[in-house]
This record gives sequence, C-alpha cells and structure tokens, in this order.
Amino acid sequence: MGNNSTSENRISTQYTHTRMLAMAGILIASGVLLSGISIPFGPTKCFPFQHSVNVLAGILLGPWWGAGTATIISIIRISMGTGTIFAFPGSIPGVIAVGFAYRIFHKDWAAFAEPLGTGPVGATISAFILGPATGNSAGILTLWTAFLASSIPGAVTGFIILLFIRKTNILD
Repeated sequence: MGNNSTSENRISTQYTHTRMLAMAGILIASGVLLSGISIPFGPTKCFPFQHSVNVLAGILLGPWWGAGTATIISIIRISMGTGTIFAFPGSIPGVIAVGFAYRIFHKDWAAFAEPLGTGPVGATISAFILGPATGNSAGILTLWTAFLASSIPGAVTGFIILLFIRKTNILD
C-alpha cells in the first residue's frame, strides 16, 4: 500500500510539473507574440503586456517559475530586437513580487504588487547598475516613471485577465 502511495505522489508531481511547464510555455509565447507592442522611453522599450504576463505567471506559477518565464521572454525579446537589456530588471522583480504576495496572502489582488517590484526595485537596479554599465544611464526618476507607466496598466490588465480566467474556470 505504501508503494502505491509513493507511485501516486510521483505521478501527481509529474502532472503538476508538466502542467506548470505547459502554462509557462503558453505565457512565454503570449509575451513574445505581444512584444511588438512597446513604447520607447529613454533607453528602454516599455512593454505593458509583459507586466500582464508577470501577474499571471506570479499567481499561477509562483515566484520562481514566474521569474524563469520572465527571463526567457526577456531573452527572446532582446534577440528579436523588441526589447533592451532593461527587460530583465523591468520584468523579473515584478513577477517575483507578485508571486510572493500571492504566496503570502492567497488573494488575486497580489497582482498589484507587480508595479512595486518593477518600479522601485527594477528601475533602481536599472538606474544604478545596468544603465551605467551599458552607457545608457538615465535618471532614477525617469526610469521610475517609465517602468511605472508600463507596469501599472499592465498589472491592471493582468488582474482583469486573471478575473476572467477564474470566472470561466479555464484552468480547471
């Protein structure tokens, strides 16, 4: 009987990992397909849909799978020319903030932690580390403005999409 339980746990874990990998793939594809819609702002290309994807990834996959998803989208966007090196600090801190907020509170409004991770954390990393290292330095207030102007509407859009997903039970 114990052997059967171990086998069931292994199958359940494999199912969960397969499901998370599939969800990450769908979110990565969505982020890449929508990446042509960006707004140039100083040395960055603001991409509100990345923040929508971050909300979904942080809540549906958690902070670490979400960070992996944001990293892969950033790599692909940079290779395609639809993103800049600022895509990394512009996306990863936001999805981690959402993932941890959801893990702590278990409420969908954790979506609104995305601008907190992207604005103060991501923009500050960009202003003090990434910008000077690449020679594309911009003032911290400029980057905060750019990152928040992108992440706030993106977080709202992601929250609305999440409500739709919950209401229609698409993922069940």
